Amino acid sequence: MGMALGNNGGGGDDEYRPISEINITPMVDVMLVLLIIFMVTAPLLVAGVPVELPSTSAAKVSQPKKPMIVSLAGDGSIYVREEQVTEDTLVPTLIALRQTEGDTVVYVRGDKNRPYGEVMEILGRVGESGYARVSLLSQPKANGGAAGHSP
Repeated sequence: MGMALGNNGGGGDDEYRPISEINITPMVDVMLVLLIIFMVTAPLLVAGVPVELPSTSAAKVSQPKKPMIVSLAGDGSIYVREEQVTEDTLVPTLIALRQTEGDTVVYVRGDKNRPYGEVMEILGRVGESGYARVSLLSQPKANGGAAGHSP
C-alpha cells in the first residue's frame, strides 16, 4: 500500500495518509497472460485424443445426393424436390425418402402469394413424416434489404 505525503499548509507538520486508489495494472497483466495461454491451448483441445477406431463390415449410411426441398408453388401444388405430390401422398413420400436416405434437414419453400396457413400446414406434414430439422427458405432482396421506394 502506498503512502502520500500531504501538505496541509500548516508549517512543518507533514502527515502521511494512505492512497485510496486501486491499481489494476497487475490484474490486467495477469488477465492478458491468461488470455494468451487460452488462445494458444484452445486449438490443441479441439483435436482430441488420438484413437484407433475398429474396422467394421457395416454398410456406410448413404448421403443424400440432392438436398431435401419441399416446395409450395404459387398455384398450390406441392413438390418434393422436382417431383409433384398431392397433400395425401406428401407424408408417405417423405417417410419413404427418410428410410432410404436417412434423417437430414428439410428445406421448405413457400410462394409469397400463398397464405401463411398453407405453408404452416406443409411444415406440420413434414414434422409428421419424422424429420426433426426443418428450415424455411427465402429469397434475399436484390437491393440489399433497403426499405423504402425510389421516386
